[in-house]
Amino acid sequence: MSLLYIIWDVNPVMFSIGDFSIRWYGLFLALGFLFSYFILGHIMRKEGFKQERVDILSIYVIVGTVIGLRLGHVLFYNPSYYFSNPVEILKVWEGGLASHGGAAGILLAVWLFSRKYKISYLGLLDKIVVVVPLAGGMVRLGNLMNSEIVGIPTDVPWAFIFKRLGDVPLHPTQLYEAIFYFIMFGVFFFIYNKFHSKWKDGTFLGWFLVVLFGFRFIIEYTKMDQVEFDGWTSVIRMGQLLSIPFILLGFFFIARGYGWFNKRVNKNEELKIKN
Repeated sequence: MSLLYIIWDVNPVMFSIGDFSIRWYGLFLALGFLFSYFILGHIMRKEGFKQERVDILSIYVIVGTVIGLRLGHVLFYNPSYYFSNPVEILKVWEGGLASHGGAAGILLAVWLFSRKYKISYLGLLDKIVVVVPLAGGMVRLGNLMNSEIVGIPTDVPWAFIFKRLGDVPLHPTQLYEAIFYFIMFGVFFFIYNKFHSKWKDGTFLGWFLVVLFGFRFIIEYTKMDQVEFDGWTSVIRMGQLLSIPFILLGFFFIARGYGWFNKRVNKNEELKIKN
C-alpha cells in the first residue's frame, strides 16, 4: 500500500449538545447558500434590482433548491428506503442530495418568481447560475466530510482511504467535483461580467448547463454506483442518464442565443424562393 494514500477518518458531526448535533455537511450547505446570496445580490443590485426583490428571489431559490436536491435523491437513488422511512426524507443535514433534482427545483422556483413579478425568466436564470457552482462546491465538501459520494477503487497516490467505509483506496470524487465547481465559478463569474450584456437571455444558461452536466457525465465514470440500475449500469449510470436532458437543453439555449435557428429558417426561405 502506498504511503501517499490519504487516510480520511473525519467525524461528520462537528459537535453535539445532548441529542442535538451540528454536522459539517449542514455547515457547508449553509455557507454555500450564504456566499451565493451575497454574490447574487451584488450582481442583481448592480443591474438595478432592489434588495427586497433579491431577498424574495433568494428565498424562492433556496426553497426550490433544497426540495429539489432532496426529492431528486429520494426518487432516483433510494426510493424504497425513503418510502419505507418517510421521516428520513426530512433529514437533509445528514446528506443525500441529487444535483439533478436541485437543478429542476431551481428552474421551477425561478419560473414561479418570474411569473409573479413579470421578469425575464431566462434573464434571471443567467444570473442565478453564476453562483450555482459555488454552492455545489460547498455541498461536495460536505459530502467529503460525510465520506459519501465516493469513487471507485484506485491506486493513484492521491487516493483516499475512507476509514468509515473500509481500507480500500478510492478516488475522492467529492474533492474532484468541489475543485471543478470552484474553478467553474471563478471562470463563469468573469465571463458573465464580461459578456452577459452582449448575449441574448438564456445563452449564458446554455453554456452553464453544457459545461456543468457535461462534467457530471464524465465524472460518473470515477464514482461508485449509488443505485442499482437493473443490469445496464455498465452502459450508463443514473447520474449520466439524468445529465443528458440538461446537456441537450443547454445546446438548445446556446443555439437559440447565437441565432442558429434563425439562420436555418432564413436559409430554408432562400431555397424556397429560388425554387
